[in-house]
Amino acid sequence: MVEMKFLGMDFSCALGSLSRGDFPEKDCLLPLISKLLGYCIVAASTTVKLPQILKILKHKSIRGLSVVAFELEVVGYTIALAYCLHKGLPFSAYGELAFLLIQAIILVAIIYYFSQPMGTWTWMRALIYCGVAPTILAGQIDPLLFEALYASQHAIFFFARVPQIWENFKHKSTGELSFLTSLMNFAGSMVRVFTSMQEKAPMSVILGSVIGIMTNGTILSQIILYRKPPGKKEKKAD
Repeated sequence: MVEMKFLGMDFSCALGSLSRGDFPEKDCLLPLISKLLGYCIVAASTTVKLPQILKILKHKSIRGLSVVAFELEVVGYTIALAYCLHKGLPFSAYGELAFLLIQAIILVAIIYYFSQPMGTWTWMRALIYCGVAPTILAGQIDPLLFEALYASQHAIFFFARVPQIWENFKHKSTGELSFLTSLMNFAGSMVRVFTSMQEKAPMSVILGSVIGIMTNGTILSQIILYRKPPGKKEKKAD
């Protein structure tokens, strides 16, 4: 049988079965589906945060958004990307993290711009990140510390969502949060659980996706729950 491989995906088994008039077996089909879904997530991730960015720029407002939540996202994506890079996982299993990190940094910069004047502590957080992030991404830290950092990124992502969830609940409004971005985050987390299991990723990686399902699902449900009827003006938050 002629091997047909592309981007780490082996189509030989599936096409061979189909050419014989048989439906591909599970052990043949699931890895292929996992790879395809993985690359779909990576492709979709290039625009995940674009609706949120455009919504802020359109309204020139960050009303209802938690700055700390978006800052913690940047930290979490940095640690997760560095860990996957140095564990040698296939690109289809983590590629979206690179695009999400870039977009998250742009998003935080925009939030900073519309939250002028920035305090001294905000500038310090930004400078500390710029100084430490390259070292983490390069993997130039003690292996035990690296493992501890990765273990902590689940808590980081969890607590990145909590301030935003609380902000939404407190004001019974989701402000300038983008429904489309939240929907893609939720769907991506669900698909990533399946692909991570198929790629035999560490359980800690799968756990991160499960946490993503719970927190992104909560925010998505809040957007639906607190959405105002057309034509009804939303009360201004204190």
